[in-house]
Amino acid sequence: MESRGPLATWHRLSLLLLLLPPARTHQDQAMGYDLPSQQAQDPPARHLSNGLGQEPVAVMKINLTKIIKPSSSFEFRTWDPEGVIFYGDTNAEDDWFVLALRDGRPEIQLHNLWAQLTVGTGPQLDDGRWHQVEIKIDGDSLLLWVDGEEMLRLRQVSGPLANKSQPIMRIALGGLLFPVSSLRLPLLPALDGCMRKDTWLGHQAQPSAVFASLRDCSVDLQPGMFFPPGAHAEFRLQDIPQPHAEPWVFSLDLTFKLAAGSGHLLALGTEANSSCLSLHLQDQEAVLSSGAGLQLALPLALGLPLQLKLGMFRVALSQGPNTEVLVLPPLGFDPLFNLWSQPQGRLFLGALPGEDSSASFCLDGLWAQGQRLDIDQALSRSRDIWTHSCPQSPGNGSDTSY
Repeated sequence: MESRGPLATWHRLSLLLLLLPPARTHQDQAMGYDLPSQQAQDPPARHLSNGLGQEPVAVMKINLTKIIKPSSSFEFRTWDPEGVIFYGDTNAEDDWFVLALRDGRPEIQLHNLWAQLTVGTGPQLDDGRWHQVEIKIDGDSLLLWVDGEEMLRLRQVSGPLANKSQPIMRIALGGLLFPVSSLRLPLLPALDGCMRKDTWLGHQAQPSAVFASLRDCSVDLQPGMFFPPGAHAEFRLQDIPQPHAEPWVFSLDLTFKLAAGSGHLLALGTEANSSCLSLHLQDQEAVLSSGAGLQLALPLALGLPLQLKLGMFRVALSQGPNTEVLVLPPLGFDPLFNLWSQPQGRLFLGALPGEDSSASFCLDGLWAQGQRLDIDQALSRSRDIWTHSCPQSPGNGSDTSY
């Protein structure tokens, strides 16, 4: 692809150097390009999400008059299909760029006086493997190398150094420095991923602001959604797939990879009454309780879908061949039914407000009415939820300092 225009300044060209960490070819994946392991003397890998949305985990400043070499590189891994890898600007109004993932594929958004573009390129990168990315300049061209092979060449995108009117570049990792609405094509900025061995225009720049890391990127990870003890998320019931009207029925499906401790797994209710119907983790059992005081328990088996099915007069909890049924009293269903008709109706995941919970768990997936729920779309959630990855064992996650 080509972007034509008059000659730009070299610091504009330097902006583009940071622009493009895309992807591996299918041949690369088949060959299994192996990256060297993290060395003890290397800086620790950064977790790219602070869990709250668009806020970056680090902001760096680079003086464009002190560039060591016209290239940037890093190693990156994620299972998250959407989010910001990094943002850069010399002016947030008219000179900025973003490298992000959308549907697991790299996307570049660029806005300056010479080019305004959005480009998606390359195969999917959300495979949980480390990918090595390097951006080089060759004459008027920018070259993208991924895992040792050239993936993309942009020609006539800029020119040689002409002036230094704006010599300072800001680089934000894992977030944005302007509102999401300023993007050319909006996306969900939060990205659950890791970055290591990064250099920017030849510098291992020191962050000017670093937020506390939410997890240790050096632990063994697997895809999933991890709730450490005390973590919680909240969905508005009116924002998720609605119950079938005839006959009225609502279903939730969860698949657990890890589960430890005791505390809430989920609840249906309102902010004032958060447990009209709730599911607890207790001694490796899923305990279902209604607001009327009724209760049943089902042994929890990891790896099998656990289904909660709510009907007009009964609630069924099932996993594999095992099913337990809670029969609701004649008036017991009314408070639950009314949750869907009011804006305050909520689906709570994890610990309830004010709960002293030791429960930690990893979900392989969460479905409402057969449709997968995206935790990034939650009304609110804890900073310390790992939205697309889990430790291989609960201790790896619960031992992390949040």
